Amino acid sequence: MDIDIESDAGDFGVEDYAARMEAAARAAADAGLAGVLIAPGPDLVHLTGYRPADTERLTVLVLAAGQEPVLVVPALEAPDAAEAVGAGALTLREWTDGKNPYAAAAPLLDAGGRFAVSDNTWALHLLGLQRELPATGYVPLTDALPLLRAVKDTRELARLAAAGAAADAAYGEILRVRFAGRRETDVAADLADLLRAHGHSQVDFTVVGSGPNGANPHHEAGDRVIGHGDMVVLDFGGLAHGYGSDISRTVHVGEPTAEEQLVHDLVRRAQQAAFEAVRPGIACQEVDRAAREVIAEAGYGERFIHRTGHGIGVTTHEPPYMVEGEEQPLLPGMCFSIEPGIYLPGRFGVRIEDIVTVTEDGGRRFNHAPRELALVE
Repeated sequence: MDIDIESDAGDFGVEDYAARMEAAARAAADAGLAGVLIAPGPDLVHLTGYRPADTERLTVLVLAAGQEPVLVVPALEAPDAAEAVGAGALTLREWTDGKNPYAAAAPLLDAGGRFAVSDNTWALHLLGLQRELPATGYVPLTDALPLLRAVKDTRELARLAAAGAAADAAYGEILRVRFAGRRETDVAADLADLLRAHGHSQVDFTVVGSGPNGANPHHEAGDRVIGHGDMVVLDFGGLAHGYGSDISRTVHVGEPTAEEQLVHDLVRRAQQAAFEAVRPGIACQEVDRAAREVIAEAGYGERFIHRTGHGIGVTTHEPPYMVEGEEQPLLPGMCFSIEPGIYLPGRFGVRIEDIVTVTEDGGRRFNHAPRELALVE
């Protein structure tokens, strides 16, 4: 899939970040909150384009309806903050080492207000604000404003599509390398190199789970030597064009047994069933249920031990989650993984994952690499 980022996505401008900050402040007010406090992390990148190098010192974006956005920053970080694209839509308030940073932020907050705070805010900083303003209250941003980053615009979708295409290309090339006789870490290093070769600026993970290691969904590549007859789970991704990729495929070294082929086919059918369930208005948990039903009917329900999917955007894992109990309705522009799996302890595992976006009448995949069981050497 060829994606021209220059023409399909374009650069985000100050007006884009201004609109995002205004929407966040308005959403907070609609939720009965005094405002939003954003610490360094994916929310700050999404709202301002700024990714500070220093997260030890207090940096916080203060958003409130009817109030100009203000970014409180350490003085030594102010020059970098001023260069962020979104800086043109906010005011910088500096504080210097040796001074109380929370006293610099406190006048910007309603002294008795309740605020949404980004999930990755350091407890040190939140407690510091509470000392300055003991009557304030705080709720997690994900709970208060779950849709803040969940619905992507057309340019964000173009970036995610490009990241998916790059991951597909990396998978196509990894099938040509030798697996047997090499360590999992060797193949993982090949995957990382291929992701970078296809435009990834950041590699977040390269899971290679061979044989019994594949039965651990979060196995990290180790020193195990891959052998003939191994099933191998590959799960890899990172950031390209500032947005995430995440793909899983399962390959086999040599010819599979009948059971290995059966389990792989079952996971592939479950993944397809979950994809076909995607449409606006259904609850996230319905996607999980669609995959789980296929696997349970075949008698492997207890071996599907994780959620079916997670959101993706400026990070590779974010809300919403495709899991039982998540009743958030799907909306056009939401993007998430669909990754059912079966894990047989001490033997092997199978997982197949694509990134999907919700369209006006269904779903669209961002990964198009073959989902059949590939045979490698």
